[in-house]
Amino acid sequence: MVRAKASSGGGLLQWLGLAFIIVLIDQFTKVLIVGYYHEGQSTLVTSFFNVVRAHNPGAAFSFLAGETGWQRWFFTALGCVAAGVIIWMLKSHPGQKLFSFAMACILGGAVGNVIDRMVHGYVVDFLDFHWSWLTPVFASGHFPAFNAADSAITLGAACLILDELLRVRKS
Repeated sequence: MVRAKASSGGGLLQWLGLAFIIVLIDQFTKVLIVGYYHEGQSTLVTSFFNVVRAHNPGAAFSFLAGETGWQRWFFTALGCVAAGVIIWMLKSHPGQKLFSFAMACILGGAVGNVIDRMVHGYVVDFLDFHWSWLTPVFASGHFPAFNAADSAITLGAACLILDELLRVRKS
């Protein structure tokens, strides 16, 4: 009897499943925000954190947010291309656990934000952190609002850096 070799990192479906869970969490939290808040409305949670409804027609840190609308389709297309490349990378490296985890996080975040752009024309952000020491960089010390998708992308990027550092250290 021939047995299939088990992959130590799981298969493509495992990583796509993780990305899907991230999309579900992202979209669920955004549905709650859109359902309970008007744009600009916020709730103070702690001395340094608010829940707020913000619309971002641009990219990270509202890059290109002030443009005439073409950026919606540009960032949607970019997200779709990135998703395709990430799926190809996941197929090519399913046994590399940290790398694949990072790619799945980035994929889930990218798809979550693409859904927003397609449905709303902007990304719904709602996590608003603020500290007085940020005042020289950000208005009133408020870091730009972000969402669960952005958090997953950031986690994925950090894991990619860690994966590369570990890879370099091994060689």
